[in-house]
Amino acid sequence: MAQMDGGVAIFPGAPESVRSNDVHHRYRQDSDFFYLTGFTEPGAVLVLDPENPKHRYMLYVQPKAPDKERWTGRRVGVVGARRQFGADAAFEAEKFRADLQHLLIGRPRVFLRMGSDPDLDREVLGHVASLRARARAGQHGPLEVVDPTPALAESRLLKSPDEIEHIQRAVDITALGHLAAMRVASPGCHEYEIEAEIEYEFRKAGGAGPAYPTICGAGANATILHYITNDRRMRKGELLLIDAGAEYGGYAGDVTRTIPVSGRFNDAQRALYNVVLGAQKSAIRKVKPGTTFDAVHHAAVKKLAEGLVALGLVEGPPARVVKSGDYRRFYMHRTSHWLGLDVHDAGRYTSGSGSSRPLEPGMVLTVEPGLYVGAESDIPMPFRNNGIRIEDDVLVTADGCQVLSAAIPKEPDAIERVMSGR
Repeated sequence: MAQMDGGVAIFPGAPESVRSNDVHHRYRQDSDFFYLTGFTEPGAVLVLDPENPKHRYMLYVQPKAPDKERWTGRRVGVVGARRQFGADAAFEAEKFRADLQHLLIGRPRVFLRMGSDPDLDREVLGHVASLRARARAGQHGPLEVVDPTPALAESRLLKSPDEIEHIQRAVDITALGHLAAMRVASPGCHEYEIEAEIEYEFRKAGGAGPAYPTICGAGANATILHYITNDRRMRKGELLLIDAGAEYGGYAGDVTRTIPVSGRFNDAQRALYNVVLGAQKSAIRKVKPGTTFDAVHHAAVKKLAEGLVALGLVEGPPARVVKSGDYRRFYMHRTSHWLGLDVHDAGRYTSGSGSSRPLEPGMVLTVEPGLYVGAESDIPMPFRNNGIRIEDDVLVTADGCQVLSAAIPKEPDAIERVMSGR
């Protein structure tokens, strides 16, 4: 509100999404809306009006309706919106359209994320045009529509202690899923069986479920970055790449581990794995206040290039491999992204000048280098069809960093011990 300079902000909640015919997907609130309100019901609108002496924070919500609640669940209603969610004023949702023009009168700007609700966009722009036409009669309206996303993203990027607790709980639940996967994975299992074990642990521990579609890719499927089909039967001697994170209280965990389906890495797999692990450790050591976001990535790339040269998968001095980008044949994504309410969370990766952003205490990011080795004829046979990614969730602290997912084994010997039941 302090940044709104006389404007009014309007945030529609996420719409319900149809899965098939008259069946909806399980509802999840828009992350910005949830961040500002904590309100999780559909059909709501938030209005922030710092210039209003009494009602700076207003919620328009679905009313209590016992006949409808019997079908779709209880609603907090107007009274609950004030008592439970702290609104200065609350109204029934159908009243919002009637109030909209009045909310805009006298405001120099309206903050609205265009595109999230096209119908609302048209109504707001229509009222802006109408008020402009009546300016001679003394009814002034907004002169500009401003996207609130950048300011909100900056707020969301720096996590409060309460948010960090929620992320840590999401990661702790995530750990239960990964440990279960290590215990049950074996030749002959389908990828979806591992997915089911993981997501069972998420729900059993009180999570809302997966924060994103679970990736369980074995063999050649592990070389597909966003593979989510999860329908193949796993074979002896393959690696299984598991990218899975739980959601808790709206916040996401995001962890990747790569494990040997047979319970033990073979020599070529262990060699590739140790290259990725060394790159990840090097990148994590870079995470501290003042280090740039890109520096974390560059640290991982340097180690990956050195490992690829040592294994004979690329030729030339490592520095040249980095400069030429030859490593990208096996590592084609960035090393990190922000983590929070969204698994790829809000926040810029560059400073105002366009340079890479320095890290600050309270930021949470992933560190996830990988190597994805296909089956091309010029690749030595032992290395073919092995995909490896190791991902942890890392909090930037005042004097360095804290690996929130440290409880999930990633040393190859430790993974083998868990898989053998020791």
